[in-house]
Amino acid sequence: MRFDLTDLRLCLLVADAGSITGGAERAHLTLASASARIRGLEEALGVALFMRHRQGVIPTPAGRALLAHAQRVLAQIEQMRGELGEYAAGLKGNVRVAANTVAMSEFLPDLLGAFLAEHPNVEISLREQTSPAVVQAVLEGAADIGIVSDWIELTGLETVPFRQDRLVVVTPPGHGLAAQQDVAFIDVLDSEFVGLPERSALAEHLDGHAKRAGRPLRYRLRLRDFDSLCRAVAAGAALGIVPLGAARRSAAALGIGIVPLSDPWALRMLVLCVRERDALPVYARQLLDRLAAPVATNENGTT
Repeated sequence: MRFDLTDLRLCLLVADAGSITGGAERAHLTLASASARIRGLEEALGVALFMRHRQGVIPTPAGRALLAHAQRVLAQIEQMRGELGEYAAGLKGNVRVAANTVAMSEFLPDLLGAFLAEHPNVEISLREQTSPAVVQAVLEGAADIGIVSDWIELTGLETVPFRQDRLVVVTPPGHGLAAQQDVAFIDVLDSEFVGLPERSALAEHLDGHAKRAGRPLRYRLRLRDFDSLCRAVAAGAALGIVPLGAARRSAAALGIGIVPLSDPWALRMLVLCVRERDALPVYARQLLDRLAAPVATNENGTT
């Protein structure tokens, strides 16, 4: 059934006033019109919303449930009016972006910073999620733009290539593993690791592959970002697994070893995903186009 916002607002005013007469006055309706609206709503729902008594009315259990929903609905309507008014006045635009760990830490800071510098009226709401959660958020409309690994199911979304990402093992200086050309993930699972926080997207991704191999990763320490992780590895704490870009950034200063993972899943294409590009707000389309712009690659094929 359809709900009329005037009816919802009237129910709130009646409950607040404690009488249909008082609610009608506050809603600037005649008593007959207000009574008819409430009666019509009750008939449509098949339940009584108010108990009538000599002193006025009180909400029934069903009425209290309706009032709770009405408060939320009307509050959201007011919020929507305010935000749309800001858009109309050219005051701001908000783009919601959901991304996995690698995209969020390695690629987005510079790109989003430059975009915001060029668009002073834009805000970006950025959150880190696993690739499956990012896809779900975009499908459900909770995110305008998602950035995920291309191994995930993307049916129902429009996609654009973003960046290539290779995962590597980083080792303390002089570690025996550092001399190898590459290494399989399963061959390092007996080692101890420094990792990211347990709920980070990359940690969940690696833990999932380790569990499928039947040998969970053993963490000595978890740190909040790749640079901190590489510093702990350089000090000799344990091995780490990070994107190639993060490893290279730390290698020159810290002397850590870099050994590519040979597993097919360790070389990933990150993609941008949206439900429908043409349906995005103008600021979101502008950001999508900026993120999708091609970049130069080095001799190893990485960005």
